[in-house]
Amino acid sequence: MQLEKAVAGLEPKLIEWRRHLHAHPEISFEEYDTTDFIVKALEQMGVSYERPTKTGLVAHITGEKPGEPGVLGFRADIDALPMPEENDLPYRSQVKNVMHACGHDGHTAMLLGLAQMLVQNKDSFCGEARLFFQHAEELPPGGAIELVRAGAADGVDAMLGLHLSSDFPAGVFGVKSGVLTANVDRAEIRVTGKGGHCAFPQLCADPVVAASEIVLAAQSIVSRRVAPKEPAVVSICEIHGGTAYNIIPNDVRLSASIRSFGETARKLIQNELVAVCTGVAAAHRCEADVEWVEGYPSVVNAETLTQTALEQIGFRFGPEHIEHIGVIMPGEDFSYFLDGRPGFFVELGTRNAVIAADRPHHNPKYRMDESALVLGTQYEFDMARALLDGTGGIKRGGQAK
Repeated sequence: MQLEKAVAGLEPKLIEWRRHLHAHPEISFEEYDTTDFIVKALEQMGVSYERPTKTGLVAHITGEKPGEPGVLGFRADIDALPMPEENDLPYRSQVKNVMHACGHDGHTAMLLGLAQMLVQNKDSFCGEARLFFQHAEELPPGGAIELVRAGAADGVDAMLGLHLSSDFPAGVFGVKSGVLTANVDRAEIRVTGKGGHCAFPQLCADPVVAASEIVLAAQSIVSRRVAPKEPAVVSICEIHGGTAYNIIPNDVRLSASIRSFGETARKLIQNELVAVCTGVAAAHRCEADVEWVEGYPSVVNAETLTQTALEQIGFRFGPEHIEHIGVIMPGEDFSYFLDGRPGFFVELGTRNAVIAADRPHHNPKYRMDESALVLGTQYEFDMARALLDGTGGIKRGGQAK
């Protein structure tokens, strides 16, 4: 592994930034202090920025290398999760029931590190590096679509994203071309029957029985309607109904989480879920209404940018730091940045069982091996120089495949 001396020298600062953010987390759409912290860091570097949304921030750094300029976007999400932390750490969350349990504090620290390297090396790149400190990744509709609608991504030729991951050993990059993350959708189901006294079920249309069968029947959508080679998940995660032990209620409400890849499977599951719900409900003399709520679409990595990333990671760190991965089930609103432009999203491992950094994301004992932070900053700096090299390659790299 060959870190540049200047990047290696940033490691203490990366850890300092990350630990401050970890101790002071804020949930989606409420990241006011987090954004102020980023502003102060950028101002100390002399970086210009704008605030297109209440808590989202976009920084602009222009290189001085001659050639054909391009605009390359980098994104870090900044929000935390509404959950308690159970780690005994000196920098544990100081905010009750709020925790950075998904690595966003590390993402923000690395992007600040990239800003520092770009400011100090403006002669090494041609064009603009646009850094998106994005709010509200954890809560749909999310912050990415707000920034896009505000025009913050206008003129960007390509977008890059990075996510720290406890699924891989610290320092290992998980790389995949094409479809990477799942579509994340939700279905709100209301089963309506005819309530009454539990002693006279024949006079009722019981929505509890209908809803129970819907939960079971919905499991057959993936196993019997979706092709075996097509990854998908349909999970009924909430059931609400009834007010007393001896009253058959009028209605029952269900909430389902659906994960799929590509639009064909997405539409198939939607149609099948509606058919299952209405059909099962009708068999019990009930009715079912299904509200389909589209969430984040799949992230699709451009083939050309994937190849550039593989070259840069391999050259800098060696092939042992690359793991070719398959699709992953979590959703990502980074996908909204890819409407009309190519992009690439990479996973960077932070798992290290020796220091108890092996819990999954969204776990109250989640930790990360902070040695990965400097690697992520080096990777982003390498990609900035490779794609903003003055040859116009970032524009010609054009279409995702």
